[in-house]
Amino acid sequence: MNRKILTLAAAFSVLAMFRPLAGDYKFFSPKGSFAVEVSLENTYRLRLPIYRNAITSLTCIGDHAIGGTRANEGLSPFLFAVSLTSRSLEVVHDLAEVLPDQRAIQSGFGRGGTVLYAGTMPDKEGASGHLIKVRFANKKIEVTDLGEPVNGEGIFAITADSRLNMLYGIAHPSGRFFTYNIQSGKVQVYDETAATQRQLGYYHSYALEPEDFLSRALVVDKSGRVYGSRPVNSVFRFNPQSGKIETLKDELPIVWGRRSLGRVDSWAVAPDGTLYGGNAGDGQLFKIDPVTGRLTNLGKPIMMPRLVGLAFGCDGKLYGVAGALPGYAHLFVYDPNDSGFTDLGNPRFPLYAPEIGGELPWRGFQIATVTASEDGCYIFMGEDESLSQLMVFPVK
Repeated sequence: MNRKILTLAAAFSVLAMFRPLAGDYKFFSPKGSFAVEVSLENTYRLRLPIYRNAITSLTCIGDHAIGGTRANEGLSPFLFAVSLTSRSLEVVHDLAEVLPDQRAIQSGFGRGGTVLYAGTMPDKEGASGHLIKVRFANKKIEVTDLGEPVNGEGIFAITADSRLNMLYGIAHPSGRFFTYNIQSGKVQVYDETAATQRQLGYYHSYALEPEDFLSRALVVDKSGRVYGSRPVNSVFRFNPQSGKIETLKDELPIVWGRRSLGRVDSWAVAPDGTLYGGNAGDGQLFKIDPVTGRLTNLGKPIMMPRLVGLAFGCDGKLYGVAGALPGYAHLFVYDPNDSGFTDLGNPRFPLYAPEIGGELPWRGFQIATVTASEDGCYIFMGEDESLSQLMVFPVK
């Protein structure tokens, strides 16, 4: 009798082990979510062509999401605008019309009022990336070339401080930090954030390229100081008043043996001024108190690397996308009030396909960018695929 009971108990224990597995794989398909078809081959409709549409920069102005893309070698990227109201692609602008020989707009956007700023990555090694000014009005995108801030280098990341009329960026492949005065056009370059020869040798031993260890994003706190990451696994802070760069005492969160992979992947500023960031190497969320400079590790939303995007919603919660190849994207939400994560799963939103006169369940396997509408009531996500679409969901 006891043996029978033990056998049944063992069987139920095994079943209990398998039961959660079905729940581990889930889709996030909230009411009101949708995907906008911005990429498609062989159509007469306004679309971005294949291999030129990975959405690597994304922001919002009013009713419109404004994006910048990355193209394959030898091809040029686009700027585009999608209307939230009509849920459609309204404008595309081939960057080669103004600025040829560039491959990507992956810096993110800096903003000054309704004017956007971005940086480009050149198509050829050793060529120069350019700063560009982007205006969107009357369903038209206008691009102005502001020149080469760092000769022979691309622009890997950018942010803006409209109060000081300044742009800040990271050059690729050196990792040098630069400032650009929008009014005067003056550029100043700082070597402190660049990888040293010793560090480059360290990275080379791990077969890492600059795009694997340079700061992918920059952020400005409410005091006007600029934050990013620098080799190895450190956070720097630039003070525009003194013109000095300091390295924060606390390093980025690490997993043993993977310190070399640490770099900032994304930033978001909370309403109270706290900075939230994502560490690319192990996909850990952290926060920085700008007053004390203390960095706090908040943990891993999912068991995969990368944390490509963060944005605060109008509900006061932080939404983010974690996961990258060889895995796939998971959307998560973090509540600063109770310090808790919720893995929302892989996003799957309805996409209206005119060619079939119906909807398709569009999944976001690889997502590169995340932003919120100006009121925080919608979160936008841009895919990083050969045919990328824009995915949108409402914040409850």
